[in-house]
Amino acid sequence: MGKILNDDERQQLEIDLLLQGVYLSTGYDFRKYMRSSIERRLENRMRLEQISSITGVLEKVLHEPGFVDKLLSDFSINVTEMFRDPSFFYAFRRDVIPMLRQHSEIRIWHAGCATGEEAYSMAIMLHEEGLLGRTRIYATDMNEQVVKLAERGAFSLNRMQTYTKNYLQSGGSSAFSEYYSTDEQNASFHRYLADSIIFAQHNLVTDGSFNEFHAIICRNVLIYFSGGLQTDVTKLFYDSLASNGFLCLGSKEALRPDARYNYRTFNSKEKIYRKENYIT
Repeated sequence: MGKILNDDERQQLEIDLLLQGVYLSTGYDFRKYMRSSIERRLENRMRLEQISSITGVLEKVLHEPGFVDKLLSDFSINVTEMFRDPSFFYAFRRDVIPMLRQHSEIRIWHAGCATGEEAYSMAIMLHEEGLLGRTRIYATDMNEQVVKLAERGAFSLNRMQTYTKNYLQSGGSSAFSEYYSTDEQNASFHRYLADSIIFAQHNLVTDGSFNEFHAIICRNVLIYFSGGLQTDVTKLFYDSLASNGFLCLGSKEALRPDARYNYRTFNSKEKIYRKENYIT
C-alpha cells in the first residue's frame, strides 16, 4: 500500500512536478530556488488566474500558449533602483575604484541586473571618476524581456526624485538631471552611458562563466536561492573573477562558510569581498 500524503507533502510534490515541467519545457531551472519565494509567487499567479491547484498551473504550462511566460516573469527577480543602497555605491567609489584604476581595461559584471538601473548607476559613477572610457560593464539577467527594457535606458519619471536622492548620498558630484532627458513619462539616460554597457541574457543557474572580471556585482539575488545553489553560484563568481577582483553582494547576503574559497572580507558592512591570489 502506497504512502498517504498529507496536505503539505502533496503541495510540495505538486511544486516539484511543476518546476520540473517548467525546466523540461523551457530550460529555466527554478528547482533550487528558495521554496518560500516560489510559493508566494505561485499563490499570486493562481489568484490572478483563478486556478484552484498547483496541478492546474502545470496543465496551463504544458497546454496554454504563452502562460509559461507569465510564470517565468513571476519567478524572476526584478526589484531594483538607481544607486540602490547609496552607502554601497559610496563605499565602491571610495574604496574599490582606486583599486580599479591600475587596470588599462576594466571589466565589471552586473549579474541579475533586472531592468538595468544599477548598471546605469555604475556607468554614471565611472564617468565621474574618469574611467568609463576604459570600462566594459556586462549587465545580464535570466529574463530576456527585462534585458530588453534595460537596453532602452528609460525609467519612470516619477522615480527620479528618489534616484536623485540616492545619487547624491552615494557621492555624486554633478546635477543628476544632466545624465538624462525627459518626456511626459520617462527619463531617458544619455546614449554614451549605454555605449559602455553590454546587455545580455544569462542564467546564473544553468550558464557558465563567460569572461574574467575585475568586479562582480550581484546584490539581493542570492537570497532567493537555496543554500546549495548559493554555493554553486558563488563558485561561478569565483571562477569569473581576476585575482584580487571584487565580489559585491546585497545588504541581506553573505558568503556561506562552504563558499568562502579564497576570499577575504574587504568591507563587511557593504558585503564587499576580495579574491586573494592563490597561495602555493
